[in-house]
Amino acid sequence: MLPTLRQLQYLKLLAHHQSFMAASEAAHVSQPALSSGIAELEKILGARLVDRARGKVILTKVGEETLKRAEDILARAEDLVEAAQAANHPLSGRFRLGVIPTVAPYLLPKALVSLRKEFPQLKLFLREDQTARLITALKSGSLDAAIIALPYDLGGLDHAFICRDAILAATPCDHPLARGASISPDDLKSEELILLEDGHCLRDHALGACQWNGGSNVDMTGPQTLAGGFAATSLNTLVQMVGSGLGVSLLPAMAVEAGLAGGSEVSIRPLSSDKAFRDIVVIWRAGSSRAAEARLLAKTLQA
Repeated sequence: MLPTLRQLQYLKLLAHHQSFMAASEAAHVSQPALSSGIAELEKILGARLVDRARGKVILTKVGEETLKRAEDILARAEDLVEAAQAANHPLSGRFRLGVIPTVAPYLLPKALVSLRKEFPQLKLFLREDQTARLITALKSGSLDAAIIALPYDLGGLDHAFICRDAILAATPCDHPLARGASISPDDLKSEELILLEDGHCLRDHALGACQWNGGSNVDMTGPQTLAGGFAATSLNTLVQMVGSGLGVSLLPAMAVEAGLAGGSEVSIRPLSSDKAFRDIVVIWRAGSSRAAEARLLAKTLQA
């Protein structure tokens, strides 16, 4: 006998909720039915998958490995259904798209209007999160595609290009560096550099734009890394910190063009570096049946 998709869904929900009652509610079945499904799955596999401990459900080592494979199987099964439904109608029905926070507010407003006009049957579900978590969700089948910025490790994923986004220097309006037409990365080495907190890929892209990664002689653990040891949690907060004179920073051009620095005491200048950019792309699981739709999405977003 082979496990059923329903049994694998029960295991996935149980791992997520860590409770038989919550998992059964999410599966819209009775608790005995879900418990019976898990027990039957354990019988088929010949191994114990879950342990109960102090009211919580904990997966065994075998259970954790089974969950990983179950998520892959479920993702492929969902791909099969969605690909068949979309065969004659691309980008119709449900499409789950992840977007990083430093792109979502600046790319999506206009893009959503175009997508709604070109694909009226599309039901787009959006999730805004950091790159690492979006990739995890993509590989587990919780997302169909995601919009992120490169460079980033894309092992096991495919991608399609949307646009190139310049990285710009931001200083207080009365700062000496604001007097020039552009700013060199070397000019920033002695400044208090304010970046987004760890986890945001824009932080690495900003450092890469200055070519301070790897072989640099700049000590990025020193005071120039963060003004007074602070990091911004969002681009809006970062701009406010720069405008208050706490330091200088690096911003994506798409955010500046959308008015992020408008009305603030912040001066924006190009960064004189051939690395001062990030590539915005759509990514999806390698081999996904929704690859053609992801490519079509990227092409639509290029407009």
